[in-house]
Amino acid sequence: MPNIQFDADGRLKHFIGIEGLPHHLLFKILDTAQTFINPVDHTIQKVPILRGKTVFNLFFEPSTRTRTTFELAAKRLSADVVNFNMESSSNKKGESLTDLLHNLEAMYADLFVVRHHQSGAAYFIAQHLSPQTRLINAGDGQHEHPTQAMLDMYTIRHYKHDFVPLKVAIVGDIFHSRVARSQIYALSTLGVAEIRVICPKTLSPVGIESMGVKRYHDLTAGLKNVDVVIMLRLQYERMTSALLPSECEYFRCYGLTHKALEHAAKDAIVMHPGPINRGVEIASSVVDSPRAVILQQVSFGIAVRMAVMAMILGLYEQ
Repeated sequence: MPNIQFDADGRLKHFIGIEGLPHHLLFKILDTAQTFINPVDHTIQKVPILRGKTVFNLFFEPSTRTRTTFELAAKRLSADVVNFNMESSSNKKGESLTDLLHNLEAMYADLFVVRHHQSGAAYFIAQHLSPQTRLINAGDGQHEHPTQAMLDMYTIRHYKHDFVPLKVAIVGDIFHSRVARSQIYALSTLGVAEIRVICPKTLSPVGIESMGVKRYHDLTAGLKNVDVVIMLRLQYERMTSALLPSECEYFRCYGLTHKALEHAAKDAIVMHPGPINRGVEIASSVVDSPRAVILQQVSFGIAVRMAVMAMILGLYEQ
């Protein structure tokens, strides 16, 4: 996977996944993102870095936060942005995906931001692009969601400053989560002390320990003394059978409440990639509490996606 992401000079060409990326590159993305955020009022200013470039958002799956923050990121960089409606495209009339991409490239596309329901779709598309066209994976099936992981890493560093001493727990539907996979790769590469996954046995991938994590099936035990709690939603759209008795039972065993959070470190932060299902994986009182930094994740996501766009288009030092 990493080879196609780099050009002949070793520079990041496509951003398809976190797996295999070097430590220094992840920090470069975080550091670059920080340059776009005003340290005084935390606003993101418009800069002319991508003026004259065209970014196509190709979303084959529904999205709110990801698509919108990519659009805002491109516009903050002064790029021209096209949000492509796949439901009304000629792809629905039988045109192949590669023909569709080549026609869009003929419209002088510089960058495709792609979300797709099939794992490996971003890799496939990148293989069929012209040498000058770039791609960012905005989530492919159950594979990876690399920019979400990087905005999560930015959020963690913002509040905790150093990755090395941290204990991080990822709670919920690990089996179906591309976000969890990217988070685990990023956390491991950045050197956190301990990564835990907490989930029911039916939502636990076989061999997850090989990724360097500790697996827990008990929420209380898994949350003990952790510094960061990342909650995940139940991804019903990817489940092919009934893996849980009920939402109420899931919340009783794995829902994050203030009582459950008492087992974490006193200054632990709570994160969630969204969309949030209140009362299913997390209590509303926790979402709305000062310990939750969920909305901050969304804001930081604009700067992180700006950083990735600028870097892969070769207009920012790597």
